[in-house]
Amino acid sequence: MTRPGPPNENLPTVKLVVVGDGGVGKSAITIQFFQKLFVTDYDPTIEDSYIQHTEVDGQWCILDVLDTAGQEEFSAMREQYMRKGDGFLLVYSVTDKQSYENVRHFHTQILRVKDRESYPMLVAANKVDLVHARVVSEDAGRELARALAAPYIETSAKEPPLNVDAAFHELVRTIRQHPQQRAKRRRRGCVLL
Repeated sequence: MTRPGPPNENLPTVKLVVVGDGGVGKSAITIQFFQKLFVTDYDPTIEDSYIQHTEVDGQWCILDVLDTAGQEEFSAMREQYMRKGDGFLLVYSVTDKQSYENVRHFHTQILRVKDRESYPMLVAANKVDLVHARVVSEDAGRELARALAAPYIETSAKEPPLNVDAAFHELVRTIRQHPQQRAKRRRRGCVLL
């Protein structure tokens, strides 16, 4: 029996933004989610957008995911993409203590740009496959997520991937459950930058 594909009627578009320091694996987990492959070479992203029909808990939506630049020289672009996101994947590498510390800065900046006290976000501890290089414990990651009132997940984009699909799906759930998102209007079309 074949599974039915996405329905043809207008689907809600959910705009996710992947943020975090450079080199934490934002592009690796995004490409793993959309293309089901692991990219080994690090090529700093300026901004990449991916769109795909996705089913989460039996409800279809159009996922529009923006993979952003982590490098400080692109920080001026941050506020622009933060205004557009419906939810944010806050990514740090478990092998990089500074990227973990900087998650709080991204969180604070998103709330300031959105002018909200809370907003749908998920903390993703990436590169958990690098067990011997790990410097940020799972407990520390969970504590950070608790402090930010965000769900926590550990991911690895390496083959076989760990929790990559789960991270994006959990963020969609978080958006759907967030009070101000329930009444969200449906948007269609493209946005030119």
